[in-house]
Amino acid sequence: MTGGASRLRRLAFAGSWYTGDPDRLAGEVDALLAAAAPRTMTARAIVSPHAGLKYSGPVAAWSYRALSQRTCEAVVLVGPSHRVAFPGCAMLRHGSVETPWKPLPIATAFAEALAAASSYLRETGEHIHAAEHSLELQLPFLARVLPGVPIVPILMGEQTRAVAFAVGDAIAAASRGRDVAIVASSDLSHYHDAVTASALDAQVIETLDRCDAALLMQRLERDPQHACGGGPMVAVMHAAAQLGAAEGGVLKYADSGDVTGDKSQVVGYVAAAFAEAHRHAG
Repeated sequence: MTGGASRLRRLAFAGSWYTGDPDRLAGEVDALLAAAAPRTMTARAIVSPHAGLKYSGPVAAWSYRALSQRTCEAVVLVGPSHRVAFPGCAMLRHGSVETPWKPLPIATAFAEALAAASSYLRETGEHIHAAEHSLELQLPFLARVLPGVPIVPILMGEQTRAVAFAVGDAIAAASRGRDVAIVASSDLSHYHDAVTASALDAQVIETLDRCDAALLMQRLERDPQHACGGGPMVAVMHAAAQLGAAEGGVLKYADSGDVTGDKSQVVGYVAAAFAEAHRHAG
C-alpha cells in the first residue's frame, strides 16, 4: 500500500479461496444469490461466514440477499484476525479496497467518526488486513449486491467483552442519523463431527435468533470454540439492537460436510440478518 488517498488493500485470496476470473466469479455469486430465499426483509445488519466460496458461499448468499434491498451510504465490516494477535481493532480509514471488479472506497469520514467514538478503533493496521481472509471473503457478495458503496473494514485482534461491546457502541453512535449497514464475519465451530458441531452451533444460533449479544458473549466466555468471529457477532448485534434492528435471526445453517460429504470433521456456517421493524418488505 502507498500513502494517502491512493492506498489500496489488494486481494490476497483470489485464485485460491475463490476463482480469480471476474466473469466466472460474477456468475457463481449471482447463482448463489438467486438460489437463496431469505425472509422478505431489508437487513440493517447481517452475519455471514468466511470460508472458501464453494464451502460457505451457499450460506453467505442468504445474508447478502437480505442486504441486497437496502440503499445505504456505507457498510461496516467487522471480522476476526486469524493470523495476527493485537490489542483492540485494526481499522482501515483511508484509500480503497480491491474487489474482483471495481475497488470499493473507504468511507473515510465515517471511519473517523468511529475512531472518535472508541479508542479501540484508532489503529490502521494495513499489514494486518493485507493477509487476512475474514473480510475479503465478504467482498464478492458485497460488491455484487451493493456495488460502489463505501466500506469501513475492521479486524478484531482481541475478542473480549470490553472490546466487542465498545465497538458495538461506537458503530451505533456513529451510525445514528445515517443509513449504514453492518456485517459480522464469522464461521462457527471447527473440526468436530457433525453431531457435536450441530450441538455447539445451536448455542450460537439461539442467541442470533434472539438478537441477544449479552447471552452470546456469556457463552463465548464459557467456551470460545463456538465461533472464530464471536466478538464481531457480539459487536454487530449490540450495534443493531441500539439502532432498532433487533428483528430477524438465522436464515440458513449448514456445515462443510454438506459440500465435501465428510461429516467427521466439519466447520459450521450460519447466515443471519436483522432489520428495523419498518424496513420489512411485503
